[in-house]
Amino acid sequence: MALLHRFQMENGTVTYKSKFLQSDACVANSRHNRIVVSEFGTLAMPDPCKSIFGRFLSWFEMLRPTDNANVNYVVYKGDYYVSTETTYMHKVDPETLETKEKVDWSRFIAVNGATAHPQYESDGTVYNMGNSYGKHGSTYNIIRIPPQKSSCDNTLQGAKVLCSIAPAEKLKPSYYHSFGMSENYVIFIEQPIKMDLRKIMTSMLLGKPIADGINWEPQYKTHFYVVNKHTGELLPGQFYSKPFVTFHQINAFEDQGCVVLDICCQDDGTSLRIYQLQNLRKAGAGLDQIYNSLPKAFPRRFVLPLNVDSSVPVGQNLSPLSYTSASAVKEVDGTVWCMPENLHSADLEELGGLEFPQINYSQYNGKKYRFFYGCGFGHLVGDSLIKIDIETKAMKTWRKEGFYPSEPVFVPAPDASTEDSGVILSVVVTPLQNQNTFLLILDAETFSELGRAEVPVQIPYGFHGIFIQH
Repeated sequence: MALLHRFQMENGTVTYKSKFLQSDACVANSRHNRIVVSEFGTLAMPDPCKSIFGRFLSWFEMLRPTDNANVNYVVYKGDYYVSTETTYMHKVDPETLETKEKVDWSRFIAVNGATAHPQYESDGTVYNMGNSYGKHGSTYNIIRIPPQKSSCDNTLQGAKVLCSIAPAEKLKPSYYHSFGMSENYVIFIEQPIKMDLRKIMTSMLLGKPIADGINWEPQYKTHFYVVNKHTGELLPGQFYSKPFVTFHQINAFEDQGCVVLDICCQDDGTSLRIYQLQNLRKAGAGLDQIYNSLPKAFPRRFVLPLNVDSSVPVGQNLSPLSYTSASAVKEVDGTVWCMPENLHSADLEELGGLEFPQINYSQYNGKKYRFFYGCGFGHLVGDSLIKIDIETKAMKTWRKEGFYPSEPVFVPAPDASTEDSGVILSVVVTPLQNQNTFLLILDAETFSELGRAEVPVQIPYGFHGIFIQH
């Protein structure tokens, strides 16, 4: 169940509090003292004390999506929410961590949920993506939420579908966790992780979790879509690459008539199958074997030329950018084949790749930039923090044996004069009995440790968070 955390730093003192999100799922599970609400990888079994007819009806009750919003903090119209990827998210009080209100996306816009990774404009306008499912299949939808609320405004009021994109197969849309955004464009990646809607709809009736209907199908190519975020126009260029999987984008920007997209990529999409409870409960050599089979994610750069002239000869590289080896080559059928540049040196491979990427978002999102940060995955969860210089491929690391840091959060210094002037915040957990969990503070420029704030309670490994400046 979603557990909210809050570290507050004020006048040289750090305080900590945590509270379970009071979602319907959490309340129901607590009341029954067992899992009664099905999740992504967990199928809740019907109550054995019910009659046969009652157990049969229970399957239909469980078809409702969970409201266990355990992925990320997001901001809409100045209010803070915790979200997952279903129809529901919850407004929360960032001071007290109290659960305030459950919000259903489908009440405001015709989508069946949204990602937990929206993109923000400086004026507070928010972009997100969500699927719509109907009797004829599905569509990918780019959503825009206005920045301000009026006195009579209610949560997501004013949200609009900016653009709808048809999947390659209506009943097998791709799974996606995030998307890219530059100054003028939204970039969506249709990847070969397919959601078989027929299997998902019948999964619970067949006694299977939703995750069993999501599969890696590498016979499909990866397809990039570029949408003008001001007009909603889908650009006509058809951009493809080899099959890969991406969960998190790093940044995107425009240069010399191209969109440059930086993302974390895996060449094998079987990782969703590996993170299962029976695997995570293994120890020693068994756990090492599971980790060694885990696909590793590495940062890559793609170049998408915005104007593909029909007179350009087949086989020509359309990228004019001299600072990247990423290419975009015109094919016989008029499509563009994109080959990436690796944004790392060989040293990153020894650290198990990189995920949970972060940048100086407030100042460099959608702009040309130089540095990004992430977790090195030398095990099934992040076991190091990494800073990469894109220009030189140089890498700085923080790593301590037996400690597992969460996603790095970049906080810029007041009146910063350089891109990496600021600090990195990360919550570090450990199974070591004589050690405590702590909030780690690193100098973002040098990656040297500035301090720790130890917490004498157990904290589970987490995903994403935000920094709020008062």
